[in-house]
Amino acid sequence: MLKFKNIMKKGMQFAFYTALVSGFSIFINKFGVEGLNPYLFTGFKNIIVAIFVFSTILLLKEFYIFKQLRKKMLNLILIGFFGGSIPFLLFFKGLQLTSAANAAFMHKTLFIYVSVLALIFLKEKLSKGFLIGAILLLIGNLLLLKINSFNLGLGDLLIFIATLFWAIETIISKRALKELSSRTVAFGRMFFGSLFILLFLLFTGNFSLIFKINLAEFSWIIITSLFLFLYVLFWYTALKFEKASVATSILLLGSVITSLLSYFFLDVALTLIQSIGILLLVSGVICITLLEFFNSKSKMKADLISNV
Repeated sequence: MLKFKNIMKKGMQFAFYTALVSGFSIFINKFGVEGLNPYLFTGFKNIIVAIFVFSTILLLKEFYIFKQLRKKMLNLILIGFFGGSIPFLLFFKGLQLTSAANAAFMHKTLFIYVSVLALIFLKEKLSKGFLIGAILLLIGNLLLLKINSFNLGLGDLLIFIATLFWAIETIISKRALKELSSRTVAFGRMFFGSLFILLFLLFTGNFSLIFKINLAEFSWIIITSLFLFLYVLFWYTALKFEKASVATSILLLGSVITSLLSYFFLDVALTLIQSIGILLLVSGVICITLLEFFNSKSKMKADLISNV
């Protein structure tokens, strides 16, 4: 029973690490990716991160991972397709056609689709407390992103589809993580995702742009790749040990971190409404995580009594 408690604590801990990295990553990305082809940028980052994860596997001498790769090749290809390639292409194309606020809000609804899919395919239970937390998260995002109206266009539709792809990938990954290590899934996502994006670049004639990247752009690609590397390592560790619905809910703290970094370092003013939004986001995450903690504690007590 103590092992179960430790696992729950570890899952939440790494979900918070992931949200922290996400918040910093979005903030850093603002400085270095302007003017760079988004498809090329995504493909290059995936390749670099795949190399980083592969190097980590070799450094830690986790050679059993290569056996897992062969045995679960189809699952990892699906993870690369639904998580590491198509949604990125859709998201960046959609971002060109809609506002950044609309795109951010649409992406932050990921936890809703994951929660519904987890209820159906993973049998995760959604309590009234979780629903209250989810409402706080949604309202908090609306206020933080200053969305007064929401008109759906082609760009919003593409981002919505991309978010659904990521939700499906989360469920596939959660199932795969029952038998695979977090680093196996991370490598599978980045490696196969890179292959799909490279094929896209070749067929669309964008691959030749790789030779036009200058040193400054390449430096920013490396920096942002380091953040993505930490993100995938932390995220799949969190997903392995925590419910998919809870883990994706905690990720919304990334928006709070990015907003606070912009406020302190870029002098971006926060309105009263946005401040309320931040409070609601934090409250929603606290509500969901505390609920999960007490539920796991109750489950431990019930299991302990049943074993007496």
